[in-house]
Amino acid sequence: MTPQARPIRLGPRSTTALALVGAVGVVAFGWPFLAPPTSQLSAHAQDAPWLFAGLLVLLVAVVAATLSESGLGAKAVAMLGVLAATGAALRPIGAGTAGIEPMFFLMVLSGRVLGPGFGFVLGSITMFASALLTGGVGPWMPFQMLAMGWFTMGAGLLPGPDRLRGRGELALLSLYGFLAAFAYGTVMNLSGWPFMGALASGIAFDPHAAVPANLARFVAYCLATSLGWDLGRALCTVVLTLTLGPALLRALRRATRRAAFETAVTFDPPAR
Repeated sequence: MTPQARPIRLGPRSTTALALVGAVGVVAFGWPFLAPPTSQLSAHAQDAPWLFAGLLVLLVAVVAATLSESGLGAKAVAMLGVLAATGAALRPIGAGTAGIEPMFFLMVLSGRVLGPGFGFVLGSITMFASALLTGGVGPWMPFQMLAMGWFTMGAGLLPGPDRLRGRGELALLSLYGFLAAFAYGTVMNLSGWPFMGALASGIAFDPHAAVPANLARFVAYCLATSLGWDLGRALCTVVLTLTLGPALLRALRRATRRAAFETAVTFDPPAR
């Protein structure tokens, strides 16, 4: 079977930039469990989302520039724009209703076909575009961009991209979409949970408590606030992947073959 074309190849610079963003993202999301109770970071917890947001925006911009240097041509940019616009338009559908968010299944299938590099850029840009569309711009937006970039990139890292087809591939993508939907919700909970203050003292972040105590509080917070939403997102992703996945996978693979991302554009000299 012919290997699937990838519009973005992950070279050393792109991999290094992604690793850097990932490291900062781990700190940005997980600092309540990484910082000791006596650290200055805990003392300035209310400033943390703005500081991390500014840094994440810069790092995501660096990653996008690095990936563009790796050969993101006009055809790849066109496909990126179409998929990002489609994902942004899908996000408001069902918003506020039991976690029904059809954009997640599109991100899974796109990342699978187009690879992890394209997937990270697509997930980040789609979330940015959807935030502008829905008016959801705020200090949480860079966290959403990074989490969605990870979500889509993970689909591109699944095994067997050039060999696994049919029911086996759909089962793999459905399982990934189900688990990753919960992972996305859990990661996004980390971006807001430390700043609840005294609104819910039993499940809020306590800067003076030990890590096990805060971990128990965080699990209780997830169960109380987002479990139903995450389950709806996961089930919606699975249902759409199983029903619409085969047709969309074929369409995406046919589009990448016709685009021939790895074929250089040449111009024939004029006839004499």
